[in-house]
Amino acid sequence: MRKLGLIGGTGPESTIAYYRAVINGVQEQAGAEVLPPLAIESLSVFTVLGLCAREDYDALTDYLATAVRNLAAAGAEVASLTALTPHIVFDRLQDSSPIPLVSAIDATRDAAREQGATRLALLGTKPTMTQGFFARPLAQAGFEVLIPAPDEVEFVQDRIVRELEYGIVTDATLAGFIAVIERLRDEEGAQQVILGCTELPLLLNDAVSPIPCLDPVQAHTRALVAAVLAG
Repeated sequence: MRKLGLIGGTGPESTIAYYRAVINGVQEQAGAEVLPPLAIESLSVFTVLGLCAREDYDALTDYLATAVRNLAAAGAEVASLTALTPHIVFDRLQDSSPIPLVSAIDATRDAAREQGATRLALLGTKPTMTQGFFARPLAQAGFEVLIPAPDEVEFVQDRIVRELEYGIVTDATLAGFIAVIERLRDEEGAQQVILGCTELPLLLNDAVSPIPCLDPVQAHTRALVAAVLAG
């Protein structure tokens, strides 16, 4: 097995989900007593969001690149982000990385191909919904990506930053998200919703969403398990 490095803390809840999913995925394939070699470099989601808000992508790349170098120094042979927003600089980060990085956007695209829907609603942080770095690769692969209206974008961003990043889940927030998804379904023909923030699975799943969910965390951690076992 190859040692995996995770850039965590962006946010803590999703880091826990990644850690558990990678361990469980390796055990399912290699045996219950097998644990993958793994290192976590914990950063701050609030630093990431602040740099994105200022569009200081040079500083964001440097912030993440330092974490990747630390993981490589700790013996990691492959690494990954445990958040989707910092993928806004993924290509630049990969170019400077001493080890391969596994993209959550590529994993999401591959999962979408397997599942068959063609009109995908995208929820996530404001940069994820509005800056194109997530939607563009999907559009290039033939999907139509539907973005919430500006007031819906602000609502989704606010609830992610003020609640979900702290692990807070409320009925009122769930109702608001469901209303956004229903509008995208009824007015724009959305067939599936991408949970484009790694904290969104705390709130949404197929049991509560008006349309099926595509969870990038599940797709990404499957790809990470494959990368670990490829060694």
